[in-house]
Amino acid sequence: MSIKPLAENVAEPTAKPHWVSRIAFQLLVIILAVAQAGVFYCVYRGWYWLAVPLVLFASHLMHGLLIGFHEASHGLLRKNRRFNEFDGVLIGILSFTSFTLYRAAHQTHHMHLSTERDEELWPFVNPNAPRWGRTLFAFLELFAGLIVTPLVFMRTFFRKNSPIRAKKVRRRIWGEFILTAAVWAGIISAVAWFGVWKYFAFLYLIPAYIAANLQSWRKYIEHVGLTGSTIRGATRSIVCENWRGRIVSWTLLHEPYHGVHHQRAGLTHAELPQYAWDLQPETADENAPFPSYRHAVIHLVHSLSDPKVGAHWNATPSTRQAVGAAS
Repeated sequence: MSIKPLAENVAEPTAKPHWVSRIAFQLLVIILAVAQAGVFYCVYRGWYWLAVPLVLFASHLMHGLLIGFHEASHGLLRKNRRFNEFDGVLIGILSFTSFTLYRAAHQTHHMHLSTERDEELWPFVNPNAPRWGRTLFAFLELFAGLIVTPLVFMRTFFRKNSPIRAKKVRRRIWGEFILTAAVWAGIISAVAWFGVWKYFAFLYLIPAYIAANLQSWRKYIEHVGLTGSTIRGATRSIVCENWRGRIVSWTLLHEPYHGVHHQRAGLTHAELPQYAWDLQPETADENAPFPSYRHAVIHLVHSLSDPKVGAHWNATPSTRQAVGAAS
C-alpha cells in the first residue's frame, strides 16, 4: 500500500516567497561559476591552500544544483518547459544520470513512498535483501555516490519487469544515454589532448565526487532507517531557524523541508518553508523536524548497521513471506 499525502490544511499562506528564494537556482549557478573561476586561478597560480576550500565550497553548490535536477524532474525548476527540460538534461549529463530515467524512477518514489515499489530507495525497501548486502550497498553509495547512484536508476531501466514500459519514454532514455556517452567522450578527449588533467580534477572530478556523496547522505537522511506508515513517519525534515541554517536551506533549494515536499509535490522549492507547520507529528511513529543536519545525521547513523525503509519491515518474517507469496 502506498503512503498517501494528508489533506491540505485550509490555512494556506498568502504571501509570496521572497524573490531571492524564487531565483535561488539561478543565483547558485552564478555563484558556482565565480567559485570555479577562483579554483581555476588558484590552480594556475599553484595556490592549492586556497584552492582546497574553494573546491569544498563548489562541492556544496554542485549539491544544490543536483537538487535543481530533482526540481526539474517535477517541472518546477523553470516556468518555461523547454528551459526546465534543458537544465534537467544538462545536469543529468554532468552527473551520469538520464534525466528522463530519473524522472520516471522518481515518480515511483512519490507514488509508492517507502514501499517495495519505491525504486529510488532500493534495496532498503526489499525485506528479502540480506542485511550484509544492504549495509554494503549503503557504504558504497554514501562514499562512491558518483558511480553507485546512477547505477540505481540504470537498474530500474534494465531490470526485468521494469516499471518504465512506454516505448517513447524508453527511446528518449536511450537517446540520453547516447548523448551522455558522446559528450563525455568529447570532454575526456579534449582533456587528454590538451593535457589539463589537473584542472579537470580540481574543477570537476573532486567537487563532483564530493557533491554526489553529499547528495547520497542527504537522501539517506531523508528516508533511510525510517519505518513509519505515514509521510511524516517515512521522512526526516530539517527546520533550522538560525541564520546559518537558513542559508544552508536556501543553497539546497529548501529540500530540508522534505516532508512538505512529499505532502505537496506541486509546490516550488521557494514555497516549502511556508508549510513548516505541517511537519509536526500527529502519531507516535511520526518524526518531528530536526533542528539541524547534525541531529538528523546522528539519528541516521544508528540505523546504518541494518539499513531499511518502510512500514512493511515492522511485520513478522512469516507475515512478510505470506504477503510476498500472495503477490
